[in-house]
Amino acid sequence: MGFGGWVKRVTSAFAVVLLAACNNSPHPLGAERENTLYMAFSERSPRYLDPTSSYTAPESTYVYEISEPPYGYHPLKRPYTLIPRAADALAKPYYLDAQGRRLPDDAPDEQIAEAVYDVPIRPGLKWSPHPAFAKDAQGNYLYHQLKPGELGSKRSPFEFKQLATREVVAEDFVYALKRHASPRLDAPLAAVFSEHVLGLKDYIATVKRANEEQLAGLPENLADKPFLDLRRWPLAGAVAVNDHLLRIRLKGRYPQWQYWMATNFTAAIPWEVDAFYAQPGMAANSMSWNQWPVGSGPFMMTEYVQDRRHVMSRNPNYRPDTYPCDGSPGDAEAGLLADCGKRIPFVDKVVAINVKEKVPIKELFKQGYLDLPEMDRADWGVNLAVDRDDSDAVKAFFEQRGFRLPMDVDITNWYMGFNWLDPVVGKGDTPEQQRRNRALRQAISIAIDWEEGYGRIFRDTGGDAAHGPIPPGVFGSREGQPGEFNPVTHRLVNGKAQRRPLADAFKLMEEAGYPGGRDVKTGKPLVLNYDFQRVVTPELKAQNDWMVRQYAKLGIQLDVRATDFNQFQEKIRQGKHQIFWWGWFADYPDAENFLFLLYGPNSKSQHEGDNTANYVNPEFDRLFRKLQSLEDGDEKVRVMAQMNDIARQDAPWAWGFWSYSGLAFQHWVYNGKPGVVVRDRARYLRVDVNERAAKVAAWNQPVYWPLAVLAVGGLAIFIATRRAWRRRETATAVEVR
Repeated sequence: MGFGGWVKRVTSAFAVVLLAACNNSPHPLGAERENTLYMAFSERSPRYLDPTSSYTAPESTYVYEISEPPYGYHPLKRPYTLIPRAADALAKPYYLDAQGRRLPDDAPDEQIAEAVYDVPIRPGLKWSPHPAFAKDAQGNYLYHQLKPGELGSKRSPFEFKQLATREVVAEDFVYALKRHASPRLDAPLAAVFSEHVLGLKDYIATVKRANEEQLAGLPENLADKPFLDLRRWPLAGAVAVNDHLLRIRLKGRYPQWQYWMATNFTAAIPWEVDAFYAQPGMAANSMSWNQWPVGSGPFMMTEYVQDRRHVMSRNPNYRPDTYPCDGSPGDAEAGLLADCGKRIPFVDKVVAINVKEKVPIKELFKQGYLDLPEMDRADWGVNLAVDRDDSDAVKAFFEQRGFRLPMDVDITNWYMGFNWLDPVVGKGDTPEQQRRNRALRQAISIAIDWEEGYGRIFRDTGGDAAHGPIPPGVFGSREGQPGEFNPVTHRLVNGKAQRRPLADAFKLMEEAGYPGGRDVKTGKPLVLNYDFQRVVTPELKAQNDWMVRQYAKLGIQLDVRATDFNQFQEKIRQGKHQIFWWGWFADYPDAENFLFLLYGPNSKSQHEGDNTANYVNPEFDRLFRKLQSLEDGDEKVRVMAQMNDIARQDAPWAWGFWSYSGLAFQHWVYNGKPGVVVRDRARYLRVDVNERAAKVAAWNQPVYWPLAVLAVGGLAIFIATRRAWRRRETATAVEVR
């Protein structure tokens, strides 16, 4: 190829690159015109999308849209109101005595042996398309007996030739409850459910024995274990009366069970999918519930690129469902009832792209390339509202672009916890060590000035300082009421609660055996490890630096050990943490859902529950069991107050703060309302694609003058290069003597 041809090709390629650089969208060309909801996720891909195992906010973005529990929450009504999802109606429990005789609804607890829920299941529910349901003409499953190597390079269920479905039946909900007994799954609610579902404790023991027998002689690290068919053993507490009637039997009165039926832990599970994913080669090809869940909800996972991109598409088998026509006062005026009676979901796809840091997410949102920053984060609206209120120019910019930033106070908290298994900050092995460790935890709880940090400095992620584990806004809570405060960390000054002075914390440090932050016996400085649940970005570094300074007030050296969330979860599960940062989005609006985070049998490291601090106090546990049978009333308020006082004295957490709940949406996104327990939000959101396309084009018009400068520079280089080439071609060789 001659010089001219080479120059033409290089110039053309250079021009293509320059023109491509004009488009800074993270999506394919023309994506803004598609009926798709675009958002980001900042962490790694969710660890669990299996409804039995999933228990974190980032995972709920997908699990609650794909799976359908019996119940859900009205997206607009506050206080939160239960509504049927997979169930045809909400079931009212009835009560039986030890002889199986029906009791009146107001029977005393000591007479009630069982609470029975007869839950009607919607007829006509269908599973999303999946090869696990496909059968041949004789009714045999096509893909349940795959031979080694037959899976090939398939990495998605949609690469199989045939997909099928079937009706969701009551037996699928029975199977879902049985899965909490499987030792092959991380089942964080197994401990809680086994205390209430009749026979589940014995069922767990039965399945454990069967699992050991089945795996005897097989390698311990075998990735694809043979299918453990839970249908073989009956569970007394869960029975399919017929295809459309699920009967759940509980031990005694337990009013909170209605809320658990609105969580993914009770969503139906088809046994066929369990059997399909248990086949050889599935794990190596990333084919499991945690990448490709199956449900009857409005969406299904159709694209899964680890740590990069997730796509949920409309489930073609989803039942007829409509947008609500009622809500809370003010919803109609806010335009939240304009879509009354319309078929949902509104969007065809939900696309989540991985963006590691907060600043790029914010910029993509400002440019219109994200319809909302992150679905699971309730602090984006707060963050952007702080930006808006700190600058008149930013406020004008936000108003011009029409960003929607709805905000509310919600039942969500963030706290710093102490691992009860740790010898320094935990419970302690002897009465003397227990006294010292408690004094240390109380001193730290005083020193961390949550009012300063998350009330005045980090306002974009902040809230109101907490005084205990029971959130404001649920029945029986006195949090935030006049005269109510934590006497360990605060005192009353002129009628207002103020944080105790550091002098009080110094005295506690002496009681703990660390005067001035040094061990009284060895003289060595006290160094504590802080396990942080995210990779530290510049924004998070400022918060961690602030936390280090809080400990330094007492002379304590805080060593920050930050990991991504998946690694953090593994460390917590193994009990290898000391001090940790944790947040809790309520599963349901009842005090039990926060107090169970401190219930001993719910220990994370010992029983795979959600007591991440592994806190144990026999009196607290006794009161918790009593609380579980109480309806809202004076007795429940009294028990809650006792538990609150015990937790304040023991200080297993430095109580942190109740965070504000604020969402962020583009002007063209409709029906967004904050609500921490409403996890299936995507099915209600509507996107005006015409407005989005017009605004994205207007907000991101290409700037051409840099291209002109580059073109002139390229021309100059071309001319200089051509001249040099011509001189070389026409030069006369010089004879060398």
